[in-house]
Amino acid sequence: MTQDTFRRWLGSGLAAALLLASAAAASAQSEAELYEAAKAEGSVNWYTGLVQNQVVRPIMAGFEAKYPGITINVTGGRDNDFLTKILSEAKAGKLEADMTDGPSVFGPLKDAGLAAAYHAENAAGVPDQYKDANGEWTALIVYFLVPAINTELVKPEDEPKSLQDLLDPKWKGKIAWSGEMTVGGPPGFIAVVLSSMGEEKGMAYLRELAKQEIATIPSNPRVVLDQVIAGQYAIGLVTYNHHSVISAGKGAPVKWLPISPAIGAMARSVLIAGGPHPNAAKLLINYLLSPEGAEVIREANYIPANPAIEPKEPKLKPENGGFTAVAPTPEEEKQDLQKWIAVYKELFQ
Repeated sequence: MTQDTFRRWLGSGLAAALLLASAAAASAQSEAELYEAAKAEGSVNWYTGLVQNQVVRPIMAGFEAKYPGITINVTGGRDNDFLTKILSEAKAGKLEADMTDGPSVFGPLKDAGLAAAYHAENAAGVPDQYKDANGEWTALIVYFLVPAINTELVKPEDEPKSLQDLLDPKWKGKIAWSGEMTVGGPPGFIAVVLSSMGEEKGMAYLRELAKQEIATIPSNPRVVLDQVIAGQYAIGLVTYNHHSVISAGKGAPVKWLPISPAIGAMARSVLIAGGPHPNAAKLLINYLLSPEGAEVIREANYIPANPAIEPKEPKLKPENGGFTAVAPTPEEEKQDLQKWIAVYKELFQ
């Protein structure tokens, strides 16, 4: 795997990546037509891993106010849990899900024939690296996973500035990361290292990093960050930078570090093929991609994929924060995820 097999999000390139509407988008149903068809369905079943109180409920309120007569039914939880539920529903011939989103849901849904193509009208302004050319997924939210520190345990002069700084012996036993075997966990970090450094140098670096005795927390990156905030560890190695901003805003002793390259990930929306309310699902996806929907996402302190709406903290994005990010495509994740997991098991378990 080389750098050329990855998509990079670099500062100036992101803002310049806007596309005109495709022919498919131009021929798609208009918003008014979708609304009329969706009202006949009456509801939409949304399976999502997004935080309920923080963003899902505000989205529901905004959508249902704009489109009276359509109710959003939410199934929440961790991505792997509701992905399993969708696949089980389809296997049993009792599909209830209409649309879903998450960093790693597309590949399994694609393989199961459950990813329907949909060129949403409001996807026209979304940068090409945030959507599938065939319309099988479109990012709603973008994420950047970086190291974060407890500012009471790490002095400003000691803050790591690079991946190499993480090898300093003073951090031995003081670093933690998530146990999730996804791009948002150790496999994603391993992928970025191998991509940016090359296989030989990357593996040499990872062997040195393994000597730091990194603690694996059997939960998600948010829980890792909470343990860093609590002072159990000085550094959280793979954390969402917007989570640090939210917690710091509430007075927590935490700071994210713009170390390059960061891990790039996305909440990819997928229209479920054969779902019971396809028009309502399309309308919800189109709403989430609109400036209005992106504003709700922004107010919840996430980073909208719609570039017309900046996050509350612009430095969360590479082009404003002085860092770069690397993201594997779904195809690369499918091809190499087991390899990255194998490296983790060899060196860090």
